[in-house]
Amino acid sequence: MSDLLVWGAGAGVAAVLVLLLIVLSGMIRYVGNSRVAIVEKLWSGGGSIAGGLIALGGEAGFQPEVLRGGFHFFFPFQYRIHPQPLVTIPQGQVGYVFARDGAALEPTQTLASNARTAEFLDVRSFLTNGGQKGPQRAILREGTYAINLAQFVIITRDQIHGLMLERNDAALFQQTHDLIAGRSGFEAVVIKNADDMIGIVTVHDGPALTADHIIAPEVGTEQADAATFHNSFQDPEKFIAAGGRRGRQLQVLVEGSYFINRLFATIEMVAKTVIEVGNVGVVISYTGTDTADMSGDDYRHGELVARGSRGVWSEPLLPGKYAFNTYAGKILIVPTTNFILKWEEEAVGTHRYDENLAEVSLITRDAFEPTLPLSVVVHIDYRKAPLVVQRFGDIKKLVEQTLDPMVSAYFKNVAQKKTLIELLQERADIQQIAGEQMRERFVAYNLELQEVLIGTPRASGSNDQIEKVLQQLRERQVAEERVTTYEKQRIAAEGERTLREAEARANQQTAITQSELSITVRENEGKAQLKLATQQAEQTRTLAKAEADRARIVGEGEAARMVALASADAERITKTGLATAETIERQAEASGGARYQLTRQVVERLAEALEKSGVDIVPRIQISGGGAGDGNGAGGPLQGLLALLLSEKGEALLNKDDGAATQSR
Repeated sequence: MSDLLVWGAGAGVAAVLVLLLIVLSGMIRYVGNSRVAIVEKLWSGGGSIAGGLIALGGEAGFQPEVLRGGFHFFFPFQYRIHPQPLVTIPQGQVGYVFARDGAALEPTQTLASNARTAEFLDVRSFLTNGGQKGPQRAILREGTYAINLAQFVIITRDQIHGLMLERNDAALFQQTHDLIAGRSGFEAVVIKNADDMIGIVTVHDGPALTADHIIAPEVGTEQADAATFHNSFQDPEKFIAAGGRRGRQLQVLVEGSYFINRLFATIEMVAKTVIEVGNVGVVISYTGTDTADMSGDDYRHGELVARGSRGVWSEPLLPGKYAFNTYAGKILIVPTTNFILKWEEEAVGTHRYDENLAEVSLITRDAFEPTLPLSVVVHIDYRKAPLVVQRFGDIKKLVEQTLDPMVSAYFKNVAQKKTLIELLQERADIQQIAGEQMRERFVAYNLELQEVLIGTPRASGSNDQIEKVLQQLRERQVAEERVTTYEKQRIAAEGERTLREAEARANQQTAITQSELSITVRENEGKAQLKLATQQAEQTRTLAKAEADRARIVGEGEAARMVALASADAERITKTGLATAETIERQAEASGGARYQLTRQVVERLAEALEKSGVDIVPRIQISGGGAGDGNGAGGPLQGLLALLLSEKGEALLNKDDGAATQSR
């Protein structure tokens, strides 16, 4: 029994020793599925590799192939296994590759070329196809990779994947990691629309620029050319193949995401060039080809070139946003709206072109020395903006080196011909004339003068003489204003009187209106009556005319009848008159003659008159005015009448009357 136990113990020890021998000899190795194993051959019948790190011909050294998950069997004591985790690169990040073995870099190279091979998973293929050692131009995108970490060191944001062969390897690769992290090289370049930014690219690999270039021209931008289209520097090999050069690039990155090797190219974010409404941008390009002058034969202040050429572009950029590479040129913003230049120390315009301008110092004809603040309104035609920039460099130089001395000299000349009071009182006329005369001068500089505005002259320093003159003018003006005020007050008083009269009239307006209406009614009634009377008169005239015509016709007939009757009657009367005359004659003779006949007739007629009138023959009261010769005081008109009739005149009247009666018969 004891022998059996001894044998069992010896067998166990032997098994342990065998197992220990297997482990120490490395004959059997297990590799997990989430790891890779780098094989290092410790000895070989073919000896060691002559150069490099990776043994491609079975020599002793690191082998190109890696072991994946599972059990692997080896010759005892010939291999050493180095397990390493798989390389995982998160989404949105990139990994940088550093090759320990391969061909040496060219003198002009910064990064290893991957034009012929980028087989980072196949070390043998990488080395046999001319892969170069050092940091690679190609990068790893998102994913998990089973990479030989003896040949390649993979640098990611969170970890450095690699077999550290030397004591200081970790420190060296950490420096590279920090360099990439400082360039934000582990993330994609993302440019958002809302940021209004562009990316300026500086390439650190490839042929250098020539002496006549300060910025690399655009290359490989044609998408149709698959051999050279580098897709915004994301494919360094195609960029180099297209003729790209190291240095700052003319091509910029606009909105989008770009996976760029930051060891190959760095990105500087700059703002887009924004040209606001009311302005244009004049481009001064530092790069491009030399083209013909487009300024015209009459322009002798420089050349203007076509867009894309070196020099001042003849066409300005209109309002908008531009992805302009500010290292390749400069854009001068030129206002196309009216802008004001103020010759005044304490006032500055919006564009600050006049921040170094001050009031113009004057000397008047009467030896005063005021300072004159003024403003000038200027406009620049957007089509002439390149001419202005080419001639003066920029607007501020134009203002300070040309407009300031020109305007100052003009007003100094004007002041020398005016007294201080004339300068104050004739400001409007001076301002108008200045605008007309200076407008022609501004045209010579491709500018449009809109307006000249002159301020009030001021005293310089502590000089109070101008203030005294101004005070005298103020007092004179106050006196004139008082005279005007008194005159206005007089007019106001007269107006007030007129107002009072108007108010009184207004108070009596009802009565006035009624009286005026009454007058109007009466006038209208009078006119109506006049019209009626006129119509009646016209009617009467018409009736009278008709009646006259009727009477005339009747009268003519009656006259004819009367003529006939008169002829017969005349003969009768003649005969009767002759008989009557004969009778009267005989009566007169019988009465004692014509005197007694007259007396008788008078008495008869008097008696008829008294009988008809009823007058007393003898008055009840008799006043006598007779003289002493009047015997009884009687007499008077009756007595005088009788005496007249009995006189010879009475007889003549009687005879005349009788003769007329006889003739009428």
